[in-house]
Amino acid sequence: MNPSKSEWMEALTARHGITLHKRFTSATVAVCGLGGLGSNIAIALARAGVGKLLLIDFDRVDITNLHRQQYKAKQIGCYKTEALTENLLEIAPYIEVKAVTAKITEANLADLLKEADVVCEAFDNAQAKAMLVNGVLEQLPNCYLVAASGMAGMDTPNTIKTRKVMKRFYLCGDEVSEVADSIGLVAPRVMLCAAHQAHTVLRILAGEYEV
Repeated sequence: MNPSKSEWMEALTARHGITLHKRFTSATVAVCGLGGLGSNIAIALARAGVGKLLLIDFDRVDITNLHRQQYKAKQIGCYKTEALTENLLEIAPYIEVKAVTAKITEANLADLLKEADVVCEAFDNAQAKAMLVNGVLEQLPNCYLVAASGMAGMDTPNTIKTRKVMKRFYLCGDEVSEVADSIGLVAPRVMLCAAHQAHTVLRILAGEYEV
């Protein structure tokens, strides 16, 4: 049986304090791409008590996703938006989730992301990454962006870091490693980069900015 909403909120308030709790619960965060990065980012933010998550992806869960993405074997074939929404509501039953099964383009970007206080870029395609970064910075002047670059392979986890690129733009990863140059994506390193992104979102919402 799930706890009541009041019990849930009391537990989060006890953990974060009332001021931080209000900042988290009043925020809307968009997660663009629900693979190894995005699914882990979304779960971390849901556990932290972020009030609304906007989940955007057009892909379906595949068996090859299961080694690093937050889906279950029984969800193979389901749209990632639907599967992740189901999983999030099991973890955080009172979170608001808006799932959009669509491909983000230059034409629809501003409309899809207009509600977001922070946008997380979690794509696995360089062109899509660049499109989203440029689009958010150019079209959404009040929105923060947390993107990722470099998390592949078996290199030390200590090279994963967060860098403030400009006032509204943060970049997480080692900024070097590429899938094509290594054995590919390994779950812990991807999850570590996702954790950097999620924690950066929480710091932004808390008013704690990198210098």
